[in-house]
Amino acid sequence: MPDGDSEDPVARALLAFVRAEFQAPVARLAGLIDILVEDVTSAGLGSYDQDLRRMQAGAARLSDRVDAFLSQPIAESATPASDTAALRHDLRTAVTTILGFGELMAEEARERGDAAVFVPLADALDAAGRMLREIDRIVAHSVRRGSAAAPADRDMLREAVEVVRHLARHEPAPREGVVGRILVVDDNASMRDLVSRRLARDGHTVSVAGSGEAALDMTAENGFDLMLLDLMMPGMDGLEVLKRTRARASTRTLPVIVISALDEVEAAVRCIEAGADDFLSKPLNETLLRARLGSSLERKFLRDREQRTAQRLRVEQQRSEQLLRNVLPARIVERLAAGETLIADQFNSATILFCDLVGFTELSAALRPSETLDLLNRIFSAFDNLVAEHGLEKIKTIGDAYMVAGGIPEASPDHAERVLAMAARMPAVVAEAGGDSRLTLRIGVDTGPAVAGIIGTQKFFYDVWGDTVNTASRLEAACEPGRIHVSAAARAAVGGAFAFLRQEPIEIRGKGRMQTYYLLTPEG
Repeated sequence: MPDGDSEDPVARALLAFVRAEFQAPVARLAGLIDILVEDVTSAGLGSYDQDLRRMQAGAARLSDRVDAFLSQPIAESATPASDTAALRHDLRTAVTTILGFGELMAEEARERGDAAVFVPLADALDAAGRMLREIDRIVAHSVRRGSAAAPADRDMLREAVEVVRHLARHEPAPREGVVGRILVVDDNASMRDLVSRRLARDGHTVSVAGSGEAALDMTAENGFDLMLLDLMMPGMDGLEVLKRTRARASTRTLPVIVISALDEVEAAVRCIEAGADDFLSKPLNETLLRARLGSSLERKFLRDREQRTAQRLRVEQQRSEQLLRNVLPARIVERLAAGETLIADQFNSATILFCDLVGFTELSAALRPSETLDLLNRIFSAFDNLVAEHGLEKIKTIGDAYMVAGGIPEASPDHAERVLAMAARMPAVVAEAGGDSRLTLRIGVDTGPAVAGIIGTQKFFYDVWGDTVNTASRLEAACEPGRIHVSAAARAAVGGAFAFLRQEPIEIRGKGRMQTYYLLTPEG
């Protein structure tokens, strides 16, 4: 089999496969012992510490010996018998150490009834037994490293070759156009220059910083797409720069790839835990650097697009909600947003106002459509302001008619007073907005029970119905121009807060004879 320095990608991948085949059970055994240590420590069972340390030491010796054997160049494939015996002896010694102290622990745990030890210890001992049986295959492999493979090995390698050839043929998809604005942070000028040249050659826009302090200043002022950050720098090191970058709102999501001469798992873990997106060891492999940069930039640009899309959706949602609030009461919009589909509420006491513009039909016939619309818009906009000022709810307009409700959709004890206070100001609004048109109005007001809810499913609107609505509408129709016609129920609801002019009982369609009143305003 070719050695690890071979340029043949299939050979390199196949060698990695064979090494993994033998290293996997060793790594599993060491991992199970580590789990056992964690469980025993968390259970506070300190009496097992000495045996556990010896088991860990045995796993470390086993791992080192297998790693040393598998890292030998294939050119040294002629393994003398003495070396083979030494290899078998070293591997067996390490495993039997683990089994020996593990069995002592198991016996002690059974005597003491330490249940927390049973399961993880049983797993570790089972893995050690399997490893002991695996040693003969590892040693046999060492004898055959330069010779023809045995049938079992040939079957294993045949399957492996199919896998690794596929991997070797696989070409990563080109990342065309994946370029960005990159900040290279390194106290070493030569390294900054080298990396900058590489990145610029790939089409990136590159800026450099020679210290952690300079990097923080530059990221605060410029919108970079990625930071390539050296870990070991004098003064403020890369880890501190990373932490401050993540703590600042403007750079919290800035992708950061840490580079370091410390080729250690612990260094990588510390950086990832502090918020790094990736970790590369020096000297930088150009192909690997290009791939990691491309992946990080793609994720960054995808996240940026998602954020822009989400922002547009939020804006559209706000616009939609605002449109709904212009048509529906705010409380009803909230209930629709919460998922209610059928909204119909009973109110025991509410006050309804109908207003009709007297003379508007004749006036509109003499005006251009735009002039008619402008006049109506001025009057109704002024009415809308009065509605908001008095805490009422505009229900709808129909032509030149305007409908208002008090105590709907939020109940209020003084809804009748609010409605009449608005009604008293409406004639002045019409007089001011109408100018020389001599427009006037008729208003009808009644207080009583009502039902309110959403009508329709496509072009829906909030409406109010019931006998109180009908009565207010008929009082408006029976009102003298320029007057505010009030039912006895509405008058009683406001007590002595307003002055009224009593009328002779009149016939109201569907109600019979009713006692009604005109609200007295400063204008009479």
